[in-house]
Amino acid sequence: ETKMELRELGRTGLKLSLVGFGASPLGNVFGSVSEQQANASVRLAFQSGINFFDTSPYYGSTLSEKVLGKALKALNVPRSEYIVATKCGRYEDGFDFSAERVTRSIDESLERLQLDYVDILQCHDIEFGSLDQIVNETIPALQKLKEAGKTRFIGITGLPLGIFTYVLDRVPPGTLDVILSYCHHSINDSTLEDIVPYLKSKGVGIISASPLAMGLLTEAGPPEWHPASPELKSVCKAAATSCKEKGKNISKLAVQYSLLNKEITSVLVGMRSVEQVEENVAAAKELAASGIDEEALSEVGAILKPVKNQSWPSGIQ
Repeated sequence: ETKMELRELGRTGLKLSLVGFGASPLGNVFGSVSEQQANASVRLAFQSGINFFDTSPYYGSTLSEKVLGKALKALNVPRSEYIVATKCGRYEDGFDFSAERVTRSIDESLERLQLDYVDILQCHDIEFGSLDQIVNETIPALQKLKEAGKTRFIGITGLPLGIFTYVLDRVPPGTLDVILSYCHHSINDSTLEDIVPYLKSKGVGIISASPLAMGLLTEAGPPEWHPASPELKSVCKAAATSCKEKGKNISKLAVQYSLLNKEITSVLVGMRSVEQVEENVAAAKELAASGIDEEALSEVGAILKPVKNQSWPSGIQ
């Protein structure tokens, strides 16, 4: 039985499972999930060595936090055995990065999660706010919440990679503990790797989310609202079809690819069913035991080459 690998998160001392449990689907954002299904998924993930669970008040308008809180409580294990991250600043009714709102936000999140503290509190999708407000007002407010013991560590999340360097260059060293990047460390877009040395020099832990590029790297394809260009969507579809014709699964390959970089502590994958947990755990174990399918990887890489590192705009900057 291969144990799920744990990796250290920057300078925090936290050790996160290589695969993290993305809890946005527990907020019914990809279809409805029963409480029983949610509890079973979280339980199996925990039993399989996944110790990192990530949510946000924005996911399912607070539903994800409530459902995850219940599921973690049902595990009936010591609080120190799992690591919980939530976010602040993005809500169903929009963005509010004011000190007053994020301070109120953590109390609301703790109540929904039924916890006394979270391990990581992150400012959610900061490219939709004023980055100078994030630097001068939001982050100092998060530091106070850290001092008050409501969160152990603090971070920022978003899509454009430039937001991380902008903020980290303007706050005192050691202020931020972690960044969460999404859709920039997958087979079609590996640009997160370009700023890894910079992030390491700042002592910041790195979490990457959405190895499936929000559904681009799946047989079913992305949801209707996906912001990728028609070209990117069609090339990813061609790659998925090619994999399927050869009896391979593009999603498994994509998850495994994302797990390869040891500098990235944990890869968050959204999960809403026991089957999805089983698939992701199996992909990680297979990777540890026998490595990645290099032939499939190079074939998919060749198909994706025309759109390699193509992203989409996000935010107001």
